[in-house]
Amino acid sequence: MEDLGEKFLQVVIALAIFAAIIGFIMLLVDRAPKSFRDKATIIGFMAPAAILLIVGMVWPAAQTTFLAFTDRNGAINGLDNFIWMFTDPSALVTLRNTVLWVILVPTLSTIIGLVYAVFIDKAHGERVLKALVFMPMAISMVGAGIIWNFMYAYRGTGREQIGLVNQILVWFGGEPRQFLLDAPGNTFFLIAVMVWIQVGFAMVILSAAIKGIPADVIEASRLDGASAWQQFRNITIPSIRGALVVVVTTITIITLKVFDIVRTMTAGNFETSVIANEMYTQAFRANEPGRGAALALVLFLMVLPVVIYNARVLKKQKEIR
Repeated sequence: MEDLGEKFLQVVIALAIFAAIIGFIMLLVDRAPKSFRDKATIIGFMAPAAILLIVGMVWPAAQTTFLAFTDRNGAINGLDNFIWMFTDPSALVTLRNTVLWVILVPTLSTIIGLVYAVFIDKAHGERVLKALVFMPMAISMVGAGIIWNFMYAYRGTGREQIGLVNQILVWFGGEPRQFLLDAPGNTFFLIAVMVWIQVGFAMVILSAAIKGIPADVIEASRLDGASAWQQFRNITIPSIRGALVVVVTTITIITLKVFDIVRTMTAGNFETSVIANEMYTQAFRANEPGRGAALALVLFLMVLPVVIYNARVLKKQKEIR
């Protein structure tokens, strides 16, 4: 109890000293000239965020960049980790899979979400239909992986199937398949899970953008004799271009960082690994932190252009408004 009391007293004294220092600094600032006081106020407000940014992002990023040029013993090995990444067959499969994810997931999610948003706009039961599509967004990536593990579950030929997809195949006279084991098709079945989740996000954003199109513009196009396809191509798409960019770039960034689905469903085995999963595998399973850091650096460089493009588009839209 005495030790606890002493520690508590030390904490109180430390807080009192800290408060006294802050009070003294504020007193000096208050008595300083106005120009200096304004600058000090700005620095004071920005300093906590800047410190957190440096400690939480800048410093770890610098450490990771340095680690990418070292071997498992911490010795500098130049570009060996990057050479491994672009020459090793398994690493090349990882890069190929990542490219497939980045191309297919944003494209399919956006197209399906847009089609759904257009066709159920102002339809009977619109709220219920949208809620059903958006519901997967409320499920965690791990939860979605577990759900689809059951969907793809396989039992041998002639046995009762517990996986819905294989049961449907059996109903139509086909043979059950091991969807998650047969490469390279298993990657596409994993991609389907991500599309299933992201369609709801795309649908909600694009539906809101479509509802924001002025009704008089659409009515004028009808009076001019424009068909439904012409309205969609010449009015809807140009009007929601900003929302489309946001949806595509957001889903692209999420897809580049995908880890949970792959880790939960296949652990990256059977040629299904992606960069984020392989980064974890190399750093924490294969005892190759340098390779993991190199993969992390490449992943960052892949995400960066998408973020910059998104920021530029939003800036242009803001200037137009």
